[in-house]
Amino acid sequence: AGGIRTAKQVMNYQILMKEEVGDAWLFPDLLRFGASALLTDIERQLSHHITGRYAAEHYMPMALDLAHNLLIELAVIRREKNSKMPYLRPDAKSQVTLEYDDNNQPTRIDAIVVSTQHDDFGKDEIMLAKIKKDIINIVIPRVKAKYAKYAHLFNNKIQYHINPTGKFVIGGPHGDTGLTGRKIIVDTYGGKGAHGGGAFSGKDPSKVDRSAAYATRHIAKNLVAAGLCSEVLVQVSYAIGVAKPTSINVVTYGTAKVALTDGQIAEKIMKMPCFDMRPYFIEQRLKLRNPIYSETAAYGHMGRKNEIVEKIFTSPYGESIKKKVELFTWEKLDAVKDVKKVFGLK
Repeated sequence: AGGIRTAKQVMNYQILMKEEVGDAWLFPDLLRFGASALLTDIERQLSHHITGRYAAEHYMPMALDLAHNLLIELAVIRREKNSKMPYLRPDAKSQVTLEYDDNNQPTRIDAIVVSTQHDDFGKDEIMLAKIKKDIINIVIPRVKAKYAKYAHLFNNKIQYHINPTGKFVIGGPHGDTGLTGRKIIVDTYGGKGAHGGGAFSGKDPSKVDRSAAYATRHIAKNLVAAGLCSEVLVQVSYAIGVAKPTSINVVTYGTAKVALTDGQIAEKIMKMPCFDMRPYFIEQRLKLRNPIYSETAAYGHMGRKNEIVEKIFTSPYGESIKKKVELFTWEKLDAVKDVKKVFGLK
């Protein structure tokens, strides 16, 4: 559910859907997943919304970043030829709990939760023991080796909760009906920061639930990268039918490196052309009218790699369309110089 504005170029939605579902189609009996028809119901809609986005020195909350990377590595292992965990299936989720010191710095991983779908390859206790052993002995070492910045957080006192509710054979839409709007926190910053409550999926960039969320992320990340502060929350609110935001709020949690209040920082940001928060200018600045959203469907919308890729689409008439697009434009640090100039930073 959501809202989009259609373009003159209409894509073959059946093909797009199957491509996005990907290898889930390889296990239709296991997932009980399939489709005989795809229905579209598109109408114009306006938005009024409050959204907030966060950034810290690592640009993303470490617990969420680690949870995403655990799942990415799990998917890599699942797709490998001669995989060491051949029983893995596509549906999975993870949660990481960190312990912090008095200076709000992470010191160790306290708990790791991983629930992963799998084949029904034996008795419950045998399957669960095997999966837990493999997560600890195969997945965790690979994550530590691949993401060195996390290595110091791993320790021998971590509590591992692997498939804590038991076997997880039936997954996908049949196992947990409905996803859109139910994962808004894991799509953004986990337990850190704030969220306006609006989901992203199913909405085009004319909806500030999505576009303003990306734009405030862009602001927050550039403020931290410029050295204005080491942690910041940027919030913006809109009224229906009014392009200009009704307010912009900045919270630096006492980490600002300039002799300004958070309110004064917000006032300066509102006047910066590179941070124009009117929806049209957000769309243009972040190139949000391009086909860039399939990559946001898993592993979160924030903290991702900004890169240019070439995509090929098929129209309903069989025509192939090639297009180069820039992904995750809101992760660019292209406004750092402007921030430093406005705030007198070196």
